[in-house]
Amino acid sequence: MASHHHRHHREPSRRSGRSARRSDNRRALSQNFLRDAGVLRRIVRAAELPPSALVWEPGAGEGRLTRALARASREVVAHELDPALAAALPGRLATEGNVRVVRGDFLRARPPARPFVVVGNIPYSRTTDIVRWCLAARALTSATLVTQREFARRRTGDFGTWPLLTVQSWPEFDWRLGPRIDRHHFDPVPRTDSAVLRLVRRPAPLLPPGELAGYRALVAEGFTGVGGSLAATLRRGRPTRRVRAALA
Repeated sequence: MASHHHRHHREPSRRSGRSARRSDNRRALSQNFLRDAGVLRRIVRAAELPPSALVWEPGAGEGRLTRALARASREVVAHELDPALAAALPGRLATEGNVRVVRGDFLRARPPARPFVVVGNIPYSRTTDIVRWCLAARALTSATLVTQREFARRRTGDFGTWPLLTVQSWPEFDWRLGPRIDRHHFDPVPRTDSAVLRLVRRPAPLLPPGELAGYRALVAEGFTGVGGSLAATLRRGRPTRRVRAALA
């Protein structure tokens, strides 16, 4: 019976097939593109780029933010994982002579040894991994990332509490909540609004370098919640008097 109906359906064009594949790729990579020039300018302003900046951009997508970054900095290295998008970027950015396109996974790239910044409208599904990559890059001076708004608010203490990653990195990085970006500025439109998250390396760590590893271990221990309170957690293996004095 089904064979009688096939002749009445128009075969999809190659173009619509390509569009469907692009849409599938976007969903797989959780890509939501920004096309509003005003929003792009706000992101670049939030990044506070010096004219001499070397910018690494994760998830360059269609290159709109890349172009804005190129006009505000000395050099942009644009990373894009999607093969079709990466192949199109050199043509789209042909007028910008200071952009280098890298096809591949940003998370597998070796950070540069010289000072650099990261700016990007990043895939939501890879936000934590990209943040961790930035925190581990020794020459990174700042990261300006478009993330889900709730993620940015939680990481910057906007709800009144701070997660483990923020507290562990606090001696070296200042976490800042930047402008809100309405979800309708994205294509496709995501379920939630976004915000700019800023990680800014401090000119000097709040602790001597030799104490950072011990600080991070202590914070991790405090976040285990063993014993039901921070004091109870820290009393395990430590004199009660010392813990009480430290928390006074």
